[in-house]
Order: sequence, then structure tokens, then C-alpha cells
Amino acid sequence: MSNVIINGPETADVTFIFAHGAGADMNHDFMTDVSMRIAEQGIRVVRFNFPYMVKRAEDGKRRPPDRAPKLLESFTGVVSRFGVGKIIIGGKSMGGRMASHLELLDVEGIVCLGFPFHPPGKPEKDKGEHLASMTKPTLILQGERDTFGNRCELETYPLSNTVKLTFVPDGDHSFKPRKVSGHTEVSNRQFAADNIVTFIQEICQ
Repeated sequence: MSNVIINGPETADVTFIFAHGAGADMNHDFMTDVSMRIAEQGIRVVRFNFPYMVKRAEDGKRRPPDRAPKLLESFTGVVSRFGVGKIIIGGKSMGGRMASHLELLDVEGIVCLGFPFHPPGKPEKDKGEHLASMTKPTLILQGERDTFGNRCELETYPLSNTVKLTFVPDGDHSFKPRKVSGHTEVSNRQFAADNIVTFIQEICQ
């Protein structure tokens, strides 16, 4: 079983390396759907599994994520091996947080989908302090109702002027809205993909 999936044109000028979150691998519906929506707009998208997910796929046993140094080493290895043309790195939740710690790599920018600013119900355990000093162009797409950091909490959150924070309408951590909102999970995923593509096009001109 391959631990890397590539979607989009092989001849694309831009590669988006897209890491999964803590609890779901690269084949999760969210990862697959958003990857395809981005790839359909001419960007090469590379998904991969972190080492603990590779082991889960081999023996079926659930494991906690590897420690940050191992995750960052794995991410860096994928970038060096599969990064073609101009490179954007990013990920869902934990994957996006890891990407945000790799801005010293030779990449154009960073994309975080559902950044885990803090564990649900524990806003005092802040994991986003470094975002105030980011130097690379960074897009954070955050559900308005995300329990890891919602719109009300983040309106005044200290961010570098290179970081763009965009809220997904009525979305939770997976961008899923409530039915009464008038938005749908499909429309929110497309909203996310469109914003990512626009961001990539703007910084890779």
C-alpha cells in the first residue's frame, strides 16, 4: 500500500503538499474531497501518511500521533521527495500546525485548515503563539464554530501580517455547518478549496 497519493496534473507549476490531522489518515473523506477540488483547478496535490498512520494501516491498531520532531522530519522528507515546481505546504488540523513550523523550508507559503489553536474547552493551552511571528504567506481557514478556536475567540488573536485568517461559514472543525445555517458541507468544502487555490495563485504569480 502506497503511503503517498498524488492528484492533479503531473505538469503543474505548483505542488500543494497536504498533511492529515491527528485522528484520520490521508484517505479520509475530507482529505480526499478537498484534494480533488484543488487538483481540478490545476494544482498538483500530494497527500501522505505520517509514520504512526503507516503503522496503523499495517496492523490496524490505533496509535497517538508521533511526537513533533518525528512528524516534522516526515513532513520535510515528503517535501524534498515530492515537491515539484513552486511548493505550498499545509494540512488539516495537526497537519497544518506542523506545516506552520516548517516555514524555513524552501516553500512559497502555508495553508492550515482548521488550525488547532487549543484543545476543545481549554483555551488556556494555546498552540498558536508562533503565528504572530510568521514570515511566509499563510492562509488559515477556520470554521466559525470550531471548538479548537472559533470566530469569537480569534477575531482579536495576534497574527503576523503575513497570515490571512478566513472563516468558513458556520463550519465546525471539519467545516460542517448546521442545516439551519443555509450552508452545506459540500459548499463549505468548495469554499475552502476555492480560497486555497486563490491564495496559491496570488503568491505564486
